[in-house]
Amino acid sequence: MKPDWRAATGACLRAAGADLPQTTAMKALLSFAGALFACVWLTTAAMAQTPNTAPPDASNIPPLRLPAGEEAAKPQAAQGNVLHLSAFLGATDAQPLRAGVHWRVFDEKAELDGSHTLVADSTDAAPALTLRDGNFIVHAAFGLAGATKRVEINGKSVTEKLVLNAGALRVVGMLGDAPIAPAKTQISIYVPERNNSEAKLVANGKSGDMIGLPEGNYHVVSTLLDPQSNGSVNSTNSVISADLHVQPGKLTDATLRHRAATMTLKLVSGPSGEALANTSFTILTPGGDVIREMIGAFPSLVLAEGEYVAIARHDSNVYQTNFKVESTVDRDVEVLAK
Repeated sequence: MKPDWRAATGACLRAAGADLPQTTAMKALLSFAGALFACVWLTTAAMAQTPNTAPPDASNIPPLRLPAGEEAAKPQAAQGNVLHLSAFLGATDAQPLRAGVHWRVFDEKAELDGSHTLVADSTDAAPALTLRDGNFIVHAAFGLAGATKRVEINGKSVTEKLVLNAGALRVVGMLGDAPIAPAKTQISIYVPERNNSEAKLVANGKSGDMIGLPEGNYHVVSTLLDPQSNGSVNSTNSVISADLHVQPGKLTDATLRHRAATMTLKLVSGPSGEALANTSFTILTPGGDVIREMIGAFPSLVLAEGEYVAIARHDSNVYQTNFKVESTVDRDVEVLAK
């Protein structure tokens, strides 16, 4: 509601005239001037306190200016541009892989150097990736197996299934009837060639690891390890190998059984005597091949089942003994200093 300043001014003037004395013209003039000033002040205050509810004129609003160095947000990819991915080991598999898949999505257009820009990356088994419109190259990796496919995104969700034509290999090491701890084995997988079963190393793993591989023949080697107290790890002479075939869509399980034991060496003055310090030992095969050299009062090592020769050197003297290793039978080997 707009203020009626004319009515307010008239009321003030009438009030001022009612109080004018009839005797002196000068007093009337001064009184009239003061009343007029008061009415103008009150009318102005009333107008200032009344809010203006008229809508603003949009044409008079200045354009938004961003701070220097900042740009307006770019439009995001449309909500419908979602690429749903899943990977299968074989074409006849009913269930996709649940883990172990690494997805990479590249722009199909190559750069000047021939490379393709990586636009998305995921280790989810079945990711849903939001992409802009365009053509892309999708790559799925499972261990050493992989597959590639071209996809087009054009404002709609797309579902793609990639068949890896691969299988998986899991090798478990055993010592006697007991499984070997993963830290005590090394599994090496080779692609064999004619006259060379270990021509090309393709993977290293531990006992129990599941390794994805393309369909084919492989040469698998399990080496028993001998962890030391100082944190180092020595390879032993207990090595078991097997030739295996990996089929698409299948997990191949293999058990490689080692036959070995831990031997503790001692140089003693007599049977069951105290070990002499500052002794160096050399372990040889019966044919003279050196297996290990060690220094200490009672060093230990893991040896494959078989016969060996232990040579001990102490104070410029050399002593030796023959001994036999039986699988899973850990024992002391005493070399008599005489």
